[in-house]
Amino acid sequence: MSETIDNIKKVLTEKIQPNVAAHGGEIKFVSFEEGILKLLMAGSCSGCRMSQMTLHRGVENMMKHYVPEVKQIVAEDETKPGEEGYNPYA
Repeated sequence: MSETIDNIKKVLTEKIQPNVAAHGGEIKFVSFEEGILKLLMAGSCSGCRMSQMTLHRGVENMMKHYVPEVKQIVAEDETKPGEEGYNPYA
């Protein structure tokens, strides 16, 4: 299980995060249990309507390709992006 989590974090860091960061966003690892990967949408991704499309069409497809143990991705938005200096609604 820890090897799978290490692989997930590596894909997030090397393949996903650079693209998301270019738009002021961040996607953080929360947990992985029974094939379900939970991520935190932060920065400009938090609350962004397009983040769900990005998550499922981009992140989920890429993650399943590199880490076949991932069967589903669920995400939650950062609760207070304004405190971090982001306004996803602007």
